[in-house]
Amino acid sequence: VQLQASGGGLVQPGGSLRLSCAASGRIFSIDYMGWYRQAPGKGRELVAIIASGGSTNYGDSAKGRFTVSRDNAKNTVYLQMDSLKPEDTAVYYCRALVRGIVTSEYWGQGTQVTVSS
Repeated sequence: VQLQASGGGLVQPGGSLRLSCAASGRIFSIDYMGWYRQAPGKGRELVAIIASGGSTNYGDSAKGRFTVSRDNAKNTVYLQMDSLKPEDTAVYYCRALVRGIVTSEYWGQGTQVTVSS
């Protein structure tokens, strides 16, 4: 199983970005998918996760500005980020609990988001 993240880039403060993460491989189902981020010199923190049924959980920094969603048919999770701030600058990683031949957690390779004028 592989997770492929995309959509990062450079954006001005107040702007928006949409991240995508697609899971591929021998997948029976995905329990949850979500996003974490790691800024330089800091630990990895939760941004948002979404369960297969649609329930969501957001980190404090994402509440009210970011929206997580998923397309179960495509095994893809999205993160719509609005009203971006410089402190949102980080590498964003997707994570998923995948049920396949074995059940395991997987991480994507990370995508850089830079918020700067």
